[in-house]
Amino acid sequence: MSFVVDVDVPVPMSDGVALATNVWRPEGPGPFPALLVRTPYGKDDAGMYGNPKLPDVFALVAAGYAVVAQDVRGTSRSPGTFVPNAHEGSDGADTLAWLAEQSWCDGAVGMWGGSYMGFTQWQAAVRSAPALRAIAPVMSSADLYGAPWYSPGGALSQDAVLTWGTLSALRNLRRDLAAGQEDPADARVLLAGLSDPRLLHDPLPVANRGALTRYLPWVGEVLDHPERDAFWQDVAAIDRCASITVPAFQVGGWYDVFIGETVRAYTMMRHHGGSAAARDGQRLLIGPWCHADGADLGTFPDRSFGLGGSIKAADVTGAHLRFFDRWVRGRTETPDDANRVRIFVMGIDRWRDELDWPLPDTRYTEFFLAGDGRANSATGDGILTRDTPSVEAADTFLYDPRRPVPTLGGTVLAAAPGAYPGPADQAAIETREDVLCFTTAVLDRPVEVTGHVTLVLHVSSSAPDTDFTGKLVDVHPDGRAIVLCEGIQRARYRESLTEPTPLAPGTVYELTIDLRVTSNVFLPGHRIRLEVSSSNFPRYDRNTNTGRVIATDGEDDLAIAVNRVHHGPTRPSRLVLPLIERAEVLV
Repeated sequence: MSFVVDVDVPVPMSDGVALATNVWRPEGPGPFPALLVRTPYGKDDAGMYGNPKLPDVFALVAAGYAVVAQDVRGTSRSPGTFVPNAHEGSDGADTLAWLAEQSWCDGAVGMWGGSYMGFTQWQAAVRSAPALRAIAPVMSSADLYGAPWYSPGGALSQDAVLTWGTLSALRNLRRDLAAGQEDPADARVLLAGLSDPRLLHDPLPVANRGALTRYLPWVGEVLDHPERDAFWQDVAAIDRCASITVPAFQVGGWYDVFIGETVRAYTMMRHHGGSAAARDGQRLLIGPWCHADGADLGTFPDRSFGLGGSIKAADVTGAHLRFFDRWVRGRTETPDDANRVRIFVMGIDRWRDELDWPLPDTRYTEFFLAGDGRANSATGDGILTRDTPSVEAADTFLYDPRRPVPTLGGTVLAAAPGAYPGPADQAAIETREDVLCFTTAVLDRPVEVTGHVTLVLHVSSSAPDTDFTGKLVDVHPDGRAIVLCEGIQRARYRESLTEPTPLAPGTVYELTIDLRVTSNVFLPGHRIRLEVSSSNFPRYDRNTNTGRVIATDGEDDLAIAVNRVHHGPTRPSRLVLPLIERAEVLV
């Protein structure tokens, strides 16, 4: 394979700023279709070209594509100031227009890339640039409030905001230091928070992050907008599906921080995309992966999914090429069968092709919370049953924000000391009195849960605002309690993410908690467990229970809440599971 590389080509934006861009072209006159990636992480970084979650750049060039990598505004070799999300729509549209004018480009462009590089794709797609034919966001989001910065229930994704924000602030600081500006002591402060997450997450108020907000003021703006207001709506591509006319190939992981929004973007575009191609061309691939680098082998300390669970086994590059050949090159003869979705089913640890998402044969089934009111910890009396409970009861626990339930695995961007993202054993936290556990009897046959998981709770609290969390857990015969998916609902946002409403202490409310998605077969000998509590820290910020602005509450403001989960015939708290019942699962 021979190719030509042009480095740091200045691509002019409409306001006169020229963004540094590398172009990898097959040798020859062309013209070629182009595949564009726009990144804040450095287009010259070796990780761009050896990340197993992303397609192999050399394979793309060998297949006859020109690959274009651009530093977004204010990062690496591109001038300007980096303000996350602020310029990605306009700069993306300007870059696509520039590409279409190049003699070596045939006018057809696709976009690719993961995480923030996916944000840039959705923002460009909303602009309906004529040259753009398809996008391929990997582990990303079209609604930045829903993921990664907040959650569908309104809680701050503290780990994501502070960890990613600190890394971005360091990049900005290093640019200033290279120019002979700023104080190196600030770099030591930021690095200390990354080396010891307790220094990053524990101090209150959360908004008091001097060095961080000094070099990335955007973090302060995030904390200033806890509601899904115009600040978030303006960058929510998901709200403008009808303006997006190109298909998307989306790659996600069951333990990725973005997984809920990945599947929501797929379903929204399937139903509301702005063209037949956008609706019919949606494709989805989900494996047993998390967001962290290096976690691409499908192997974690508490759970291994085997070699078949690796990203390499999923052939991400081949899937990208088939998608781009069909939608960028327009090769209608490219194999593109009716199975739009490919998922890794945990438990049986197999890949499976599906017609659509949610799976068409999904049967949503209620599992009710029951017991005599002593579900505290895994040794309590909490029961999860398909039978409607006949006895009214309430389980009570104290939620103390000074002693939050620690995050153990799950859909976390980074991890606290001694923990990691992914399928972690929850046994250590299931000994706590502030963790309610509701568990089925030992299963005598396989039970497949694939799809969207919802928790409906009848709750009351002594506080004007508090949180309720839920986790779906697979309890193995050896005692491991492996988390599958999780969620949180901030009580003030139970009715609306834009208009918070306080609780009346002692009044019972019905809350619906989105636990996002999973695919797992609970095998015979296993048990299905639901954990309920009021914190999952630092995955989410701690609710201070005051009803005031949480980000500005300090240590002296923290209040203890007496929280209750009610269940019984008149208050049917329940876990709604998407069951798949097929003969091949039962063998």
